[in-house]
Amino acid sequence: MHVIHPKGWELPESAATPEDVFFNRRKFLKSALVVGAGAGLSSMVPLSAARAATDPTAQFYPAERNSAFTLDRAITDEAVSSQYNNFYEFGSHKRIAAAAQALKIRPWTLTIDGLVEKETTIDADSLIGKMDLEERLYRHRCVEAWAMAVPWTGFPLADLIKLAAPLSSAKFVRFETFEDATVASGQRQFWYPWPYVEGVTMAEGMNELAFVATGIYGKPLPKQFGAPIRLVLPWKYGFKSIKSIVRMTFTDERPVSFWEQIAATEYGFWANVNPDVPHPRWSQAKERMLGTDEELPTQLYNGYAEQVAGLYSGMKGEELYR
Repeated sequence: MHVIHPKGWELPESAATPEDVFFNRRKFLKSALVVGAGAGLSSMVPLSAARAATDPTAQFYPAERNSAFTLDRAITDEAVSSQYNNFYEFGSHKRIAAAAQALKIRPWTLTIDGLVEKETTIDADSLIGKMDLEERLYRHRCVEAWAMAVPWTGFPLADLIKLAAPLSSAKFVRFETFEDATVASGQRQFWYPWPYVEGVTMAEGMNELAFVATGIYGKPLPKQFGAPIRLVLPWKYGFKSIKSIVRMTFTDERPVSFWEQIAATEYGFWANVNPDVPHPRWSQAKERMLGTDEELPTQLYNGYAEQVAGLYSGMKGEELYR
């Protein structure tokens, strides 16, 4: 007898969105985009006139939730997660939300270069409009041992990689964030190696969990979360999920990431979550959920081992959990 073993982050089938509801709404959205979606979508998605006027992507939110990516814990309150953010461009403390509002996210472009068929620069709003957005519920685990549960909106990184058309010689994807010390006071701290850089292998980038977030909590991504485009890698520590991306470079050389340049003995390239491998200065065995006093046991690969463990088989000598 074939026995189905549900994954730890899946909802029961009874809780999933009915197929006819999903596809009817998707069909409507696509039709609305073709004819000029403004009026039709505004009746479905309550948005302020000011937001709709200043954010041409607002019409795409909320997106349909993908029931294959759900959680075994409550979603972290937006009022908590939106006021507790790591974004070193705006300061080394967590209360950077107000300062991050100085970031100008329009116009914003993403440059795709390196080992690709054709280097290109695309407007962020155009990219968001081109992709099929969906909502996914993901765990987020910071290397500092705090955690949250987040409803990201966006699209698979694999879709963006396919759009970029990399050459077969590409082995890594290098991401780079903006650099503008006139609005980001943290970038005036010359001892940091700005701009922020991160990277993944091509295999990691093509994994089903790797996600490009453009929204959160059913709305376009606020600036403190890394607007307008950020990476989400839920099986890795949060510093790997680079914010406010401006460049995506395909390369055959492993990138040296921002924190790896600063403290390679504490923050490595792989940064996969493992409760049994402590940080040099604290344990990783437990995690504190934001907005609560609750501590939970940390899970290997943040609970996503079934989806990603195979990416690292046979990698002897690599420090996969730092």
